[in-house]
Amino acid sequence: MYHFDEIIDRSNTDAIKLKYRKDIFGTDDVLPLWVADMDFRTPDFILNAIAERLKHPVLGYTAVPDNFQSVIADWVYRHHNLKVAENAIGFLPGIVPGLAFAVQAFTEKGDEIIVQPPVYYPFMNVVIKNRRKVVYNPLVKKDNLFQMDFEDLEQKITDKTKLLILCNPHNPGGRVWDEDSLKKLAEICTRHNIPVISDEIHADMTFEQYTHTPFANTSEEAANISVTYMAPSKTFNMPGLIASYYIIPNEKLRNKLDTFLDKNELRGGNIFAYEATLAAYTQGEEWRRQMLGYVQKNIDDVVAYLQENIPEIAPMIPQASFLVWLDCSRLGFASDDKLVDFFVSKAKLGFNRGTMFGPGGENHLRMNVACSRTIIKEALNRLHTALK
Repeated sequence: MYHFDEIIDRSNTDAIKLKYRKDIFGTDDVLPLWVADMDFRTPDFILNAIAERLKHPVLGYTAVPDNFQSVIADWVYRHHNLKVAENAIGFLPGIVPGLAFAVQAFTEKGDEIIVQPPVYYPFMNVVIKNRRKVVYNPLVKKDNLFQMDFEDLEQKITDKTKLLILCNPHNPGGRVWDEDSLKKLAEICTRHNIPVISDEIHADMTFEQYTHTPFANTSEEAANISVTYMAPSKTFNMPGLIASYYIIPNEKLRNKLDTFLDKNELRGGNIFAYEATLAAYTQGEEWRRQMLGYVQKNIDDVVAYLQENIPEIAPMIPQASFLVWLDCSRLGFASDDKLVDFFVSKAKLGFNRGTMFGPGGENHLRMNVACSRTIIKEALNRLHTALK
């Protein structure tokens, strides 16, 4: 059995959640549950793989291991029934950089790129910073789950629309998109010749009662327009290693991205990213299952506590990952600034403010529950006490 109750002090490690706490919240005196990494110990098979490599005294330039693509292909087939040729897989130095690479490889300045807010904020950042135009196709909430608005999507597409960025599973809502929705999205985007960049970094964190459907797996049309990004980094708590990869079945799309990576010298990874990925995908299944069980219980505890003690806060129950999207509109704060100020100054809690995630994020906060149950209880008690 693995032990996830351990509280590990991350001080003096340059952990982002601690180092930038004062910059974000104006004080160090908050419990930081905002950055989307885990406080769990990185699993031993990852650390052991790195330690084993460190026994060799030279950390020189290193090529992609011969079995890198085959191990990934085996993992995505066994876990997501996604069958891909090994030559469709390539190393990527991070998914957020990969989003920026796709924006530059597949579009020109001034082109329109569709995102579906509220959504992971770098989706908007990589578009704006590369001088493209963000077009919002807002998600709608039905039965406390996000749904895609296809009518709005059709209305937003113009001859300048060149790309759509999909979050599958969704962050911050934790929605595991159903196959019918993905098929409909593929049909619309195929008809308008719009490639879909599908960020599927949370795929391996889908809870047992749900099934992740890769966008590329929903139809032949979808596979033909898909650029899928995946990584072991969230699932196995090793985001600092920047270990990601792409899956692109369509040779023409793959060549476009490969050409961009080649000409900008961006194809290479690092020794430890390779070693950790291989270790995760060959030794990590039991740890993954136990971790998901622990996170699921944390989510259940948060939902039950709020329902019993703070019913004014409505959580969107995630179907994947360790992030909980909190609707705080019934608390009655006059603005998002006042809402955040209450959580920071009164409850001493550091959550992500919802407006970071674009339209639809108003009156919301995002909470990370990938930590010891003791920390979760402390956070909920602080909030309850402050509201009382």
